[in-house]
Amino acid sequence: MIEIINKNPLQIKTNNFSLAYSLDCGQAFRWQMLEDGSFSGCAFNKYLHVSQEGDIVTFHNSNEEDFNSIWNNYFDFDTDYESIREGYKFMQIFIDSIEYAGGIHILKQDPWECLCSFIISQNNNIPRIKGIISRLCENFGEEIYEGVYSFPTAQDIAKLTVDDLAPLRAGFRAKYIIDAATKVANGEVDFEKIYNSDLQTGEQELIKILGVGKKVAQCVLLFGFHKLDAFPIDVWIKRVLAEYFPDGFPTQNSEYAGVVQQYLFHYVRYLDKEKDKK
Repeated sequence: MIEIINKNPLQIKTNNFSLAYSLDCGQAFRWQMLEDGSFSGCAFNKYLHVSQEGDIVTFHNSNEEDFNSIWNNYFDFDTDYESIREGYKFMQIFIDSIEYAGGIHILKQDPWECLCSFIISQNNNIPRIKGIISRLCENFGEEIYEGVYSFPTAQDIAKLTVDDLAPLRAGFRAKYIIDAATKVANGEVDFEKIYNSDLQTGEQELIKILGVGKKVAQCVLLFGFHKLDAFPIDVWIKRVLAEYFPDGFPTQNSEYAGVVQQYLFHYVRYLDKEKDKK
């Protein structure tokens, strides 16, 4: 639960929420951490400068109307993460990962932007992903704030060719972006159907797109369609499953498996870094 405690600048009080982990954990790619630890970025064609100190989150250039119509939903403040965390405290690995990364919220992103972003993310690192997305917006979006551009729509990208995307330096991903935009724009991939269907149906819909496999589809279902039972499996989660769940991942509270997957993902990466220091 959140409480608006100030309106100029807009400030909310929340608990067990980490702005830094939520914005910089690899689920969204248009946020930059500034030197003072605050973040600037864009979502739903709105620029935002936001920071956190303790339980207080400050929206420096926003207002109550924008918070209620965009940011409250985007940061998923209405989901009861405390209950989700409590429901997974039946194994030590869950307890440890929740203690480390339990402040993560699953952002409610625009599904087209999320889909395009995770297509770009394939076999890529985060700085390069951010660079390609930034160039995509600069070349084909509209300026919405000084030096900040909107994410181009699927309809806009569908009018382009692979050669038009050359300035992005996206490599083999360019043809995937065009294919995704075309199939979303013409309705072959139906976002409304995905929203209203189960996980399996949503995955089948997304893998119609050239270059979209199970992992990318599961990422998009989790981060773009807020299907919290989606469970993307990359090399880190494969390690988690092999080491801690050789008999299979628990089905208890499986409707929130995607949330705890994020906690596990960041905790095991932290453990790996700690091992390197020794």
